[in-house]
Amino acid sequence: MAEPLKLGLAGLGTVGSATVRMLLRSRDELAARAGRAIELVAYASKDPPKDNTIDLSKIRKVESPVALAADPGIDVFVELMGGEGDPAKSSVEAAFKAGHGVVTANKALIAKHGVSLAKLAEQNSVPFSFEAAVAGGIPIVKTLREGLGGSRISRVYGILNGTCNFILTQMQKEGRSFAECLKEAQKLGYAEADPTFDIGGFDTAHKIAILTSLAFGTEIDSDAIYIEGIESITLADLEAADDLGYRVKLLGVAVCSDGGIEQRVHPTMVPKGSVIAEIDGVLNAVAVDSDMMELTLVGPGAGGDATSSAVVADIVDLAAGRKVHPFGRPVGKLGKLSRAPMQRHEGGYYIRLAALDRPGTAATIARRMADENISLESIMQRRRKGRPHGGDNPGAAGASASVVLITYATTEDAVRRALAAIEKEGVLAEKPQVIRIEKS
Repeated sequence: MAEPLKLGLAGLGTVGSATVRMLLRSRDELAARAGRAIELVAYASKDPPKDNTIDLSKIRKVESPVALAADPGIDVFVELMGGEGDPAKSSVEAAFKAGHGVVTANKALIAKHGVSLAKLAEQNSVPFSFEAAVAGGIPIVKTLREGLGGSRISRVYGILNGTCNFILTQMQKEGRSFAECLKEAQKLGYAEADPTFDIGGFDTAHKIAILTSLAFGTEIDSDAIYIEGIESITLADLEAADDLGYRVKLLGVAVCSDGGIEQRVHPTMVPKGSVIAEIDGVLNAVAVDSDMMELTLVGPGAGGDATSSAVVADIVDLAAGRKVHPFGRPVGKLGKLSRAPMQRHEGGYYIRLAALDRPGTAATIARRMADENISLESIMQRRRKGRPHGGDNPGAAGASASVVLITYATTEDAVRRALAAIEKEGVLAEKPQVIRIEKS
């Protein structure tokens, strides 16, 4: 049997601890799969392990992750610290320069510096793997990079953040507010004390940026992503979606068309009965549309066990000598991303208006929609008591009604122009709510 593959691991948080536990617990099985032993010989961590049951007494501790990355006693550096900057970035660079392969779960690092790091790995003829950076235990990186090589992909999209999916699921099923469901997510450990990165859509944006590169053979361009979070979603939206045959999900979407590649993250209405609509709780799902097939992968998108399984799968590949280009092709063959701006996005829209209850309001709304050639598939009105606009009397001056419009396919800029014109007419009590409808 070949010499053991020697690992140096940096970061002993939830994922790092779970990875160490799996490497120690499954040593014989991993060796059988890889054709050689895999040994964790050194680690670096500024904090004690998240899991205090793992035994590190026989594993050498190195004070600095950068020093560990360049340590001559390792073959592969496993970066599980997180963050797009240092020490993660400098450690990965040090590992490549020392001739060591790298395995990481760091989506922020890949989204920001993935292409330049892949180039450095190429220059030093060492492997660079990051399956765990997107969708946890779902093998979507390997699927796009290796499993669909003969297909022309037109769209990749999915639920890529379990925190948001949990919140929207609880709101829809239990009829509770966004704030209440966010507090529960924090209590259960699904959301951070500062949840902005998740609920603002930024975590999903990092992941869709990576998937875009893998799907379409382009350099990563995370600055080209249109981002909306779920903070504005209300129970009224979820109830209206249910009545209209939809569920609301936060999706990351990348579409390739003649106009370029469109990357977007936003709350989306998807038809009930579709696979994506039925993904509840903290699960993730990624769908791929191509000229050969449509494929959907579902599984846990976060957590120590799911993410560490992807980390260890990458390690086994390296131990077995399976080496591929990080983004499916040499860095020099990655194309520049041709941006398709959101203003050119075409699709259906859900629009909720708090329309003032006075003569001419409906005609004004219809006229402004028609001015932009927006055709309406359906209109649904719910009487809403005017608080604070009109007290408990629906006919009082200032009372408003919730008017929900579903449009046929139109463009983003047409919708925005029509709504701006409606707001100028002074017939709305609140800012309009807009949610895109995605075919699935």
